[in-house]
Amino acid sequence: MRLYLNFLFILYSTFLLAQKKSEALDFNTKYQSASDTTKAGKPKKVATIDMYRVITLDRDTTYIDTSLTIQKEYSHNYLRRDTFGLLPFPNDGQTYNTLQYSLTEFSPYPEFGFKAKHFNYLEANQIRYASVATPVTELYFKTTQLKGQSVDSYFSLNTSPNLNFSIAYRGLRSEGKYINQLVSTGNFRFTTSYTTKNQRYWANFHFTQQDILNKENGGITTIDDFESENPDYKNRQRLEVYLTDAKSFLKGKRFFLNHGFRVNNRQGVNNLYINHLFNYENKFFEYNQATVPSVSSGKVVYRFGDSFKTSEINDQTHYNRMYNKLGLSYENTSLGKFQFFVDDFRSNYYYNQILIFDNRTVSNALAQKINSAGGQYEYRKNKWNGKFLYSRSITNQSLSNLDAKMQFDLDDKNQFTFQYQNINKLPNNNYNLYQSSYVAYNWSNNFNNEKINLLSASATTPWVNASFQFSVLKDHLFFDDVATAAQKLAETQIVTPSQYAGTINYLSLKMSKEFQFGKFALDNTVLYQKVEQNQAVLNVPELVTRNTIYFTDYFFKKALYLQTGVVFNYFTKYYANDYNPVIGEFFVQREKQIGNFPNLDFFINAKIQRTRIYFKAEHFNSSLSGNNFYASPNNPYRDLTIRFGLVWNFFE
Repeated sequence: MRLYLNFLFILYSTFLLAQKKSEALDFNTKYQSASDTTKAGKPKKVATIDMYRVITLDRDTTYIDTSLTIQKEYSHNYLRRDTFGLLPFPNDGQTYNTLQYSLTEFSPYPEFGFKAKHFNYLEANQIRYASVATPVTELYFKTTQLKGQSVDSYFSLNTSPNLNFSIAYRGLRSEGKYINQLVSTGNFRFTTSYTTKNQRYWANFHFTQQDILNKENGGITTIDDFESENPDYKNRQRLEVYLTDAKSFLKGKRFFLNHGFRVNNRQGVNNLYINHLFNYENKFFEYNQATVPSVSSGKVVYRFGDSFKTSEINDQTHYNRMYNKLGLSYENTSLGKFQFFVDDFRSNYYYNQILIFDNRTVSNALAQKINSAGGQYEYRKNKWNGKFLYSRSITNQSLSNLDAKMQFDLDDKNQFTFQYQNINKLPNNNYNLYQSSYVAYNWSNNFNNEKINLLSASATTPWVNASFQFSVLKDHLFFDDVATAAQKLAETQIVTPSQYAGTINYLSLKMSKEFQFGKFALDNTVLYQKVEQNQAVLNVPELVTRNTIYFTDYFFKKALYLQTGVVFNYFTKYYANDYNPVIGEFFVQREKQIGNFPNLDFFINAKIQRTRIYFKAEHFNSSLSGNNFYASPNNPYRDLTIRFGLVWNFFE
């Protein structure tokens, strides 16, 4: 408690100091003061909002935003983004069940795998670079489940107009309300951006170091105790779980450089560029379980089947990759930009030993060396913005990627986008190879490539925001529950990778619209999904909705901006995927449906200058609707949780 109070005191003191230094800087006005006058009578330097830029990997630019909107309410969470379509597990920092399949992104290259562990892992395309007129600091704080807190600190400055540095750290510790559910994570990132004065050379570099620790309880064993609403079990620590001393650990480091050089001395109608992208990353996944037997309703259970070890299971998977991409670009102010490139992808995925069984051998490594060549065309003129990419392997592996995007801006309020993507994707490494102390969790496969055809469109208008996606999946890879009837009766969970030989057709339609009635507003997001398949492999709820009614107004001579309302979340029943901690993946199950429970959140948010204050009562109707709320078949959704959070923005 003392540490918590000291932390708040330090932040509050820093906040007061920063406010004093930056009184003239107000992002709600058209112009901002970048620095105080050093001598009396001299005009102050002025910084406009477009001098505080946030730049993506694709070099798209946005600006620092300190407003308080309903979208900021949706993104005030550990991931720092809108989580519509994701169903969180009971504790902060745990994984998410995916309600909206169209959120899935695809790459033709083989990935590490263990995807359920990666929601909190920042990928290269999620790192943002900056260019700021004055030093910028952002501090984020939010309470978690029982003991712990969630923090995210960010600092950025330009040492010159052409050179920027930023450093950030995101951390979380949350005890959780159930046995063996502690989460501890850390995401460190450092970025720098540089551009020569003549704009001839530019570079973006970042370094990340991330670690995600989850204690794994495997879900509750006695569903009846939870659903009975017996007051004895309101203390969730009394509910029995499968694993009392298991944990999983994901960590990784990444060095990333993206830079380019203009060959011609001066930028003109015709320009020639040389581009290079470098990405080196290593990852490590570990599953620990000190005690192998579990206890369920007084009987001994071997949750994951037979094991080679009677105790102290320690499964470790190592991975590293290096990616280089070299391109030559020709740009014409009228025709657009043409790029031709070659790349080199190398990865090593390995264990410390070879396993020899009576009828099979499980190797200790997968080594990949892939070279591809391709081209890209970009067009930006008038109301049109397009990007067309095609790449194909020139080595023995068969992979390809065709990605065509087009955006039409009718005006400031009406934008339309279209995309077609055709991917021939190599399987993720953990589909083809995995080793474990559990006998059934050892495999060595040679799956076919996944084939994905995706067509999508979206529209942003004053009347409605809508998005559409239609996907055709062939040779779809997934993890399947292959436990026999006898094993299920013994509560044994056996999961193995599988490939669906048929075709899956997936359709989604998402619509959003906000209605305003004076100081009141009703914000609506509705998702409809449909899947055609001969076997229940890709399972999603047919309907997902989020409806928010809220009130906004200014108080105390507009010194305080208040936002308060209720959020209604709902999805229809479906056979949700279950989570397996041994492999850090979700798997398909066809025995229990979840959903069809209302989830109501009440919030009060306020903004004072550049300070945003958040208060929330999550799932406040949990005691009224019955204990039928789940995040997966054996993991209940969150009970009533009271939250408090803050976001400070300082501009010196």
